[in-house]
Amino acid sequence: MTRQILHIDLDAFFVSVEQVLNPDLQGKPVVVGGHPDSRGVVTCASYEARKFGLHAGMPIATAHRLCPQAIFIPGSFSIYRDYSAKFMDILAQFSPDLEPGGLDEAFLDLTGFEPLYGPIRETAHRIKSRIREELEITASIGIATCKVVAKVASDFSKPDGLTEVTPGTEKEFLAPLPVKDLPGVGPKMQQALKKIGVSTIGQLADLPVSFVKENFGVFGEVMHRHANGIDNREVKPYGEVKSISRETTLAQDTLDFRMLKATLRYLTEKVGADLRNQGKQAKCVTLKLRYSDFDTITRSQTQKQPTDLDQAIFNVGSELLDKCLSQRRQSVRLIGIGVSNLVGPEKQLDMLDNSSLRLAYLDRAIDQIRKKYGFGAIERGQTLPLRDKYH
Repeated sequence: MTRQILHIDLDAFFVSVEQVLNPDLQGKPVVVGGHPDSRGVVTCASYEARKFGLHAGMPIATAHRLCPQAIFIPGSFSIYRDYSAKFMDILAQFSPDLEPGGLDEAFLDLTGFEPLYGPIRETAHRIKSRIREELEITASIGIATCKVVAKVASDFSKPDGLTEVTPGTEKEFLAPLPVKDLPGVGPKMQQALKKIGVSTIGQLADLPVSFVKENFGVFGEVMHRHANGIDNREVKPYGEVKSISRETTLAQDTLDFRMLKATLRYLTEKVGADLRNQGKQAKCVTLKLRYSDFDTITRSQTQKQPTDLDQAIFNVGSELLDKCLSQRRQSVRLIGIGVSNLVGPEKQLDMLDNSSLRLAYLDRAIDQIRKKYGFGAIERGQTLPLRDKYH
């Protein structure tokens, strides 16, 4: 049976959500990622902004210089997650073989569903209509016999596009496209391929596989198969989350212990809330630092007992931060905290010390307040120094 794989990609997702919430943003250059005077990066740019060369990952300062008339928005990831969950719910109603690729895209295997839904192209249109009606945003869909071609096809006619690559024409469809359109081919690989005269996917596909493997290793062999439209990977739902982390680039490089501890505490509370929301505890805590010279380090510590308490996670992160700064007194550009080695919510109570139980009640009470009124509705004293620099 010929496979029928869909890749569904929401168009300029974060910006599209902001435009739903504020219709005045429709048709304007909009950037989600931070204010023009921040040191963050562009998370998402509207198609109107992309005409000026703006793209995800670009420093906000550069984006503002290229398009000063753009509207810059910090973004609200809790809202984006809610929209993403609704998006995935829509897709799950068409097939259980759903593989999310992030908040805004997913693969869907509809092989064998044609007798139930009708022609695959009509089903794709139905999915697009559901997304537009229920979320008020648009999606682009690629249809093919394999994941890699479906992914390329969904990008082919953005925004609000639908591209179907009929069986047997995969290589023909890919051939004229620039090699950068092939998933996994980044800037460094593009440069390496350019040196050997390869600028299109078709040129890559026509190279001897032995030559590609010799020059680029195992990945080269995979890349060559994909360039020929061959991809046998199945659509598989992701397994359970294995780690949770939060990080932020600071407004300016700093060695101010008070500000670093306040930022670490804020990020820890975000991580702790995610842990409790997912009914998980963590045994390992990891601190991430990027210094002013862009050197990046991580330091981890594994605990005997798993925890989901903000205070317990912060204590470990704070201890790791103290060690790092005592060993290297250099200004910090980025700070992050993460947890891994996740287990279930079951707890071993201490008969002689109920302080952990009190902290658990406190964390959950704060969670309830924040869910109802927003994360900033209640603050801990340790995060108050952030008020001087952040809204």
